[in-house]
Amino acid sequence: MSKLDQEKLDYLTQTLQKIDFGSIVLTVHDGSITQIDSTEKRRFPKQTEHVSKRERKLQTK
Repeated sequence: MSKLDQEKLDYLTQTLQKIDFGSIVLTVHDGSITQIDSTEKRRFPKQTEHVSKRERKLQTK
């Protein structure tokens, strides 16, 4: 395996280890990886629903 191929594999491995949610896209030209794109998604816990001032007034009556 060439040094360049190992560099691509190392980068891909590091990228996989870093993300919890997301995607990795490999672009291949003539059988060789020419580009690696990664998109990481952040997941946040669901927040409580917003209650308007009007709704709060109705709830306290």
